[in-house]
Amino acid sequence: MYKNIIFDYGQVIISFDPYYMTSVYTKDEQDVKLLCDVVFDRLYWDKLDSGSISDDEVKAAIKTRIPERLYETADKIYDNWYYNNPLIAKTAELIKSLKADGAKLYLLSNISRGFAENYHKIPRVNEVLALFDGLEFSAVVGLRKPNKEIFEYVLNKYSLKAEECVFIDDNEKNLAGAKKAGINTIHFTGDHKKLEEELK
Repeated sequence: MYKNIIFDYGQVIISFDPYYMTSVYTKDEQDVKLLCDVVFDRLYWDKLDSGSISDDEVKAAIKTRIPERLYETADKIYDNWYYNNPLIAKTAELIKSLKADGAKLYLLSNISRGFAENYHKIPRVNEVLALFDGLEFSAVVGLRKPNKEIFEYVLNKYSLKAEECVFIDDNEKNLAGAKKAGINTIHFTGDHKKLEEELK
């Protein structure tokens, strides 16, 4: 088993589904489509992940693209998105098992400062992330995956040897960045049995 296991967050530990996160607040299919496309536009989220735009700036930009009747709904979707991410139960179980076996666990996620400041308010998420030995969020670090530098940042901060680490992500571009830093990688496709086998 690898000594140090670095997890991605979205689609590995939790399910990030813009349609679901939108449909919690409106059932009108046309509104769901519009709000889903606008609120979760990578135009904003890439900047959020890098820490180069604020929540208020994003919400203001969203309102330039939707009718006024949807302003309040858009704010609810945006302000509460991280409360509407179901845990992937099998991953949570695996994390607990790895921790019990003595593995060092780290999180490296492209994610906003808002999440970094508020995740502890979500009991089911906080329970899992409390098992980690280190949590690194791109907006706080000021670097994003797949940049090699963010992987080197994690290695240096926690005094880790790249060859003793493995990085798990659903995005192959991010895995390529880890490889450039000399870190072993596992492409997570949703197959937990395969993931457990590869970790061994």
